[in-house]
Amino acid sequence: MTAESDNPASATAGAAAGTKSGPQTIVVDPVTRIEGHLRIEAEFDGTVITRASSSGTMVRGIEIILKGRDPRDAWAFAQRICGVCTLVHGLASVRAVENALHYPIPANAQLIRNLMLASQFVHDHVMHFYHLHALDWVDVLSALKADPKATSGLAQSLSPYARSSPGYFADVQAKLKRLVESRQLGLFANGFWGHPGYKLPPEANLMALAHYLDALEWQREIIQLQTIFGGKNPHPNVVVGGMPAAISVHTGAGTGSTAVNEINLQKVAQLIEKMREFVDQVYLPDTLAIASYYKDWFQLGQGEGVGNFLTYGDFPSLGSSDPATFRIPRGAILNRNLAQINEVDLGSEEHIQEFVSHAWYDYAGGKNVGLHPSKGETTLHYSGPKPPYLHLDTAASYSWIKSPRWKGHAMETGPLARILMLYATANGAARDLVDRSLSQLNLPIDALYSTMGRTAARALECKILADSMPDWYDTLMANIKAGDVRTFSKEKWEPSSWPRRASGVGFLEAPRGALAHWIVINGGRIENYQAVVPTTWNAGPRDAQGNEGPYEAALKGQTLQNTTQPLEILRTIHSFDPCLACAVHILDPNGEEMIQVRVQ
Repeated sequence: MTAESDNPASATAGAAAGTKSGPQTIVVDPVTRIEGHLRIEAEFDGTVITRASSSGTMVRGIEIILKGRDPRDAWAFAQRICGVCTLVHGLASVRAVENALHYPIPANAQLIRNLMLASQFVHDHVMHFYHLHALDWVDVLSALKADPKATSGLAQSLSPYARSSPGYFADVQAKLKRLVESRQLGLFANGFWGHPGYKLPPEANLMALAHYLDALEWQREIIQLQTIFGGKNPHPNVVVGGMPAAISVHTGAGTGSTAVNEINLQKVAQLIEKMREFVDQVYLPDTLAIASYYKDWFQLGQGEGVGNFLTYGDFPSLGSSDPATFRIPRGAILNRNLAQINEVDLGSEEHIQEFVSHAWYDYAGGKNVGLHPSKGETTLHYSGPKPPYLHLDTAASYSWIKSPRWKGHAMETGPLARILMLYATANGAARDLVDRSLSQLNLPIDALYSTMGRTAARALECKILADSMPDWYDTLMANIKAGDVRTFSKEKWEPSSWPRRASGVGFLEAPRGALAHWIVINGGRIENYQAVVPTTWNAGPRDAQGNEGPYEAALKGQTLQNTTQPLEILRTIHSFDPCLACAVHILDPNGEEMIQVRVQ
């Protein structure tokens, strides 16, 4: 990561200073602890950010690879868009084909998809908080000063989590001490330790660090739910028409059997309970405890933010395809007005469009044309000047990410959007959890419109979905006990049953936000394929009217305590949980290297 400004300074904690003409600018490239390559250029007046520009620095081309292929195979390619939230692109892809062909799936397949997707959320949110975002708030080296006994008292005051003894925290502290003395900090090497923005007492830092290590161990086990139903992880198997997980009513697995049997299903129940226990006793208490020391960040990180929020909806109820009945409903919120939920039509060219006005792409109709994804274009041809990676030409094109818009509005997607949608639609469980959590912090609902609000919303959503999993599991088990073990439908599997031309959209809520794949099928083959991902919505550049994307708007107005250590930029950007590998991607079908990225 480099941080550059007009006034040269000594490089510290991985931040180097440089010079450039024009306004004072700080460059963070790459933004670390995210998936993929993101660059932020922030102009500032004194120490206040006056404008920020978000740039994805790798080119996307996965859609090109899918043209001409069998749509039933698309999921296997599309799922490789990302290696973190590995299930979601495969699921969006099969849903797109099913939508285009009006292909029904069995109830058990929908329940399994709900369970797998919810487990992806729980796994992803916990991993994001501890391993990608917590170190923005936790000063690792400060934990060396902690009193293990006092740390134990703090932890036990928050929850009954078993690993809370003084001896346990003393052991973790000893490990950290050996690591520091070795002068090889590994994952902890590039932090801004000692930055004045860190506010946690040493005991809270030690507790969070211990839970960071616990989460590494925890995630290795709970991801087994994906392998039970999907055969493997990452990239579990899915299939157009349902799920490939055959269910056996026999207790024994049998030699060479790959069917999901009673033993596997009992394991699923245990994994669900393990997820809920960690969320209830570690993740949510830690989030609220850390937030209590950073209450000022409930007013920061939205700035002049877009204030608009979008959800596609997900976790369908059995027997209904109406997004209004989903566990997470669909809708758009404008100007933070929770009293009005606006309709979202993914098939309407008036609702969803992508722009390339400030992206390193060209459209056949011109740079300022907006295209619905069903008619979207992805071309590696670009007629403009070579991307100036040294310093972005933000007046022209400056990103390999497009700019999606809903009815012309920039929209924020993700856990905050979903929590607001649940709250606005009077979901009782969600409202109660949000109100109790904010009351604990003595904060109003408006506090959610912030960096810490996004972080808190992610933890609240994690609990809501973890608590939903037993219902889906119990329904699945009831179906099996009643003799219904169907997980796949052959009804429209053969291309001979398909219309000559068909188009559809597969949408879902991914951990990072609203995700949809649009497909056009012609003669049994893919004619066009477009994926618009959460980070495209959040990280996209300005549009033709100069409207900023959510990242850019959220940084505007923030104050930097130290321009050579831009901790504030990292906190706000990480609160979105960026996944640039999803938003920008390139794949050469011949396997040849097409780009090299060097970090100085």
